[in-house]
Amino acid sequence: MVECIEPETGLRFVELSHEWGHGVPVWPGDAEVQIVRGVNHARDGVMSQKIVTNMHVSTHVNAPIHLIQGSAFVGDLPIYRFFGSGVVLSIRKGRWDLVTAADLEQARPGVQKGDIVLIVTGWHEKFSDSQEYFGEAPGLAKEAAKWLVDKGAILVGIDTPAIDHPLATSLGLHRGGPLMKRLPKKYQDETGRDPKVDFPEWNPAHRLLLAAGVPTIENVGGDIGQVLNTRCTIHAAPWRWTDGDACTVRLMALTDPSGRYRIETGTGG
Repeated sequence: MVECIEPETGLRFVELSHEWGHGVPVWPGDAEVQIVRGVNHARDGVMSQKIVTNMHVSTHVNAPIHLIQGSAFVGDLPIYRFFGSGVVLSIRKGRWDLVTAADLEQARPGVQKGDIVLIVTGWHEKFSDSQEYFGEAPGLAKEAAKWLVDKGAILVGIDTPAIDHPLATSLGLHRGGPLMKRLPKKYQDETGRDPKVDFPEWNPAHRLLLAAGVPTIENVGGDIGQVLNTRCTIHAAPWRWTDGDACTVRLMALTDPSGRYRIETGTGG
């Protein structure tokens, strides 16, 4: 458990990120995170590291430019989208399930205009370098993404490796896939359904959200089980990266059990 209680205000900080670093699970087909210590304490009296990484690793935010040509980069996104009131919705789903608009409508607390929305299917518990985590995860239905846009969500996260169902990504039969070569046949053999019929579009939910200007967070995790079905303040600020398509974030929830804390006015005095 990674939790911090600020002693003066009583504010409770809850970690919602997976770990990042050497050996972290990466999207199938992507290069591993590479970290090299350029200098170290034993030789140089200081430590400094060089990193080569894809930003779509661990808990990360996607800017609209990731899938929508000519749209906003990470550094273009207004900072209000990454800090504010939001809801953590527990919508448990099994392998290859879809989160639907009806699921979101029934979840509590209800989504309000201007909310950051984090969807928890339970899949964060399986976070690993495994065919199960990447290939058998649930995903967000296209109509559920539209429901979130219509509700006025400003940021949407999910505890799976992709916003969309894995068969609607390049892991399946889209965009030069399947990157997981056995996945389409496994889905058809075990469900009796044709993945080309069930998932005719490539990343439809993700593209719908990003086209509406709503950034997305994938691989939500950490201790999110501590704040299920709650309304809280959520922090997810990325780098101010001018040409960034995505960025790893330190996602956290802030709660105020006493109800006494208020942000300073900033007027001095």
